[in-house]
Amino acid sequence: MSGNDQGAVVNSSTPNLAITSTIYDEEPIYLCQKSESLKFGATVVPFFYYTVFAISLLGNGLILYLLLRFENIKTVTNLFIFNLVVSDLLFTVSLPFWGYYHSDQWIFGDGLCKVVSSVFYTGFYSSILFLTIMTVDRYMAVVHAIYAARTRKLLYVYAASSTIWIVSLFSTVPKFFLYGTRDDAFAGILCEETGYGLDKIKHWKEVGYYQQLIMFFLIPLAVILYCYAMIVVKLQHTKMHNKDKAMKLIFVIVFAFFLCWTPYNIVIFMKAKQLARDTLDEDCDSSIEYAFYICRNIAYFHCCINPFFYTFVGTKFRTHLSSFVGKWIMCGSRYRHSSWSSRTSEYSPQTTYE
Repeated sequence: MSGNDQGAVVNSSTPNLAITSTIYDEEPIYLCQKSESLKFGATVVPFFYYTVFAISLLGNGLILYLLLRFENIKTVTNLFIFNLVVSDLLFTVSLPFWGYYHSDQWIFGDGLCKVVSSVFYTGFYSSILFLTIMTVDRYMAVVHAIYAARTRKLLYVYAASSTIWIVSLFSTVPKFFLYGTRDDAFAGILCEETGYGLDKIKHWKEVGYYQQLIMFFLIPLAVILYCYAMIVVKLQHTKMHNKDKAMKLIFVIVFAFFLCWTPYNIVIFMKAKQLARDTLDEDCDSSIEYAFYICRNIAYFHCCINPFFYTFVGTKFRTHLSSFVGKWIMCGSRYRHSSWSSRTSEYSPQTTYE
């Protein structure tokens, strides 16, 4: 499995299997079946993935429509929001594939195994980084307003966004080359790291764990905590209208990020330590595996609430949403009125006067 550990359900409880690579003449790779934990994942994960897919697609899709329909896209804030929405949508479109995979096996071919894995991780990583850079941008605009007014130009957004996409893509490269499909006697077709020796796979799994933990959690969390702490200090020394409401929103944003991502990354750290102890074939159905499924679902849910925190709480987007919903209701009302009028005129009795 990977740092994401997308796994197919196992149909029967079996002992650990020794699988020897036919390509590389190396020691056998022992793979435990994790039968009970995988059955738990097959029950819980698909429903959750499909739910997150629907909510995220609706929320982020609506934000994208409102952004392109009502807003000037070429502003610093809107360009960052646009990139965040694209990141969340990239992450989202892969979820139905993983949802089905958890309930059965990988039926989409070796090529899509690589592509879907790469798209998933690119959206996953870039979403976290765009949340971080948006926090930095807010910090600059509030705490260093004069300096930000001179430097907050479109070139700054293009440079920051390009850097984030490049970092995210490079972080995904190992997934593209390591991921592939293979037949398992009990689990069917798997989509995971394969085709390499045990030492290489273990090395890159460990790299993936610590990459996730350091680059995409600890550093962003530290930046977010610092920036919002400085924003709160700045707001306390100003006479800004509704500053209490702004500080409450900041608290909710930080708390949501911490709540969604901390349990998942704690489990990632535990799995990395377990991997370093060479215990791949031990404690296969340990509590870590169950905690991983639950905490990962909580972390992935964060992509659903991003639109709410970063757009719908803003006055402009609430106005756009009200306008959009109002027009939709009016169009529906006019259509129903027109349909009713045509039906009543068609079936009403006709009176002729001579």
